[in-house]
Amino acid sequence: MKHIFITLLFAALSCTAQHEKFKFADGVIAHQDLFNTSMNPDVSCYRIPALATAPNGDLIAAIDERVPSCGDLKWSKDINIVIRRSSNNGKTWSEIEKIVDFPLGQSASDPSMIVDKLSNEIFLFYNYMDLDKEKDVYYLHMTKSADNGKTWSEPVDITPQITKEEWHKDFKFITSGRGIQTQNGTLLHCMVNLNNGLHVFGSKDHGKTWFFIDTPVSPADESKIVELANGDWMINARANKTGMRYIHLSKDEGKTWETNAAPNLIDPGCNASIIRYTSIEDGYKKNRLLFSNAKSEKGRVNMTVRISYDEGKTWSEGKTIYKGESAYSSMTIMENGDIGLFFEQDDYQKNPFVSFSLKWLTDGKDKYKKPGKKKK
Repeated sequence: MKHIFITLLFAALSCTAQHEKFKFADGVIAHQDLFNTSMNPDVSCYRIPALATAPNGDLIAAIDERVPSCGDLKWSKDINIVIRRSSNNGKTWSEIEKIVDFPLGQSASDPSMIVDKLSNEIFLFYNYMDLDKEKDVYYLHMTKSADNGKTWSEPVDITPQITKEEWHKDFKFITSGRGIQTQNGTLLHCMVNLNNGLHVFGSKDHGKTWFFIDTPVSPADESKIVELANGDWMINARANKTGMRYIHLSKDEGKTWETNAAPNLIDPGCNASIIRYTSIEDGYKKNRLLFSNAKSEKGRVNMTVRISYDEGKTWSEGKTIYKGESAYSSMTIMENGDIGLFFEQDDYQKNPFVSFSLKWLTDGKDKYKKPGKKKK
């Protein structure tokens, strides 16, 4: 009897292993830790992930390299921005490359990116502080790449363009992760002033100059903006101590906003990611939005990805990517149509890249198909 039990148990385990192997081979879900302290013993931690797909299809994963401690910008004299790149949809990655590295005492933190599909440039933003000369004074910088992330320009201080002079000593920052490019080519991003609310900034000339919309949005800490199918702007906002996200809608390009709580999008007060997956305008059959966050009212756990087919009015229950400790996340759509997710895991000890298909996300109810002709 014991022999029979062991035989049946082995058969069951083998069946499970084959099933898991099949799922992995089918591209349902794969993962790789991109940044952890074992890769560099001199670094205390890697935090604040940003993920984007370059114009040529390469993936770029950017993150803080926090050297003396895991503290935020105002607490650390040595934070650098580092990246890894992948040219095969995340199967393999380049070595860690340091792209923003100031002398000790000056730190750069909270990377975010916008890909300009018209100029084929990538804009990378970060927040800067000189802790020796101007502690607690935040500056907002930008660097760009014209070769799909291989090289980057000298940083430019865009603080005077996207903030007010009287905000000089305020706690202000460009939200990490990513911004967007609208259908008409405008670049849009979010900047938070914790004393004066969130503000949208952007560029209409492919990053040569930047504009600032002086309409505060609240409640909103770190937030993301998307353009809806009808041209409206939607901000999906972190709202601390509420247990949920808040949604802000503008029908007049940011001049005015309508604010509503989103109790269906529970959230512990953490940076999240929302991106457009497909649009009818681009030739696809459906409008689809994706949202990732730590799906929990309290505690940064349960990294989950949801999908919406009605421009964010309703969302699926989602698929859990990781049940354990999970924090900031950033998503992108890969060249093959799969979804890439880069997030903080296990109390900031790991920062995995995860990829999966639309078919897996929707339990086979929806599949990615290349677009037809763009709607006129």
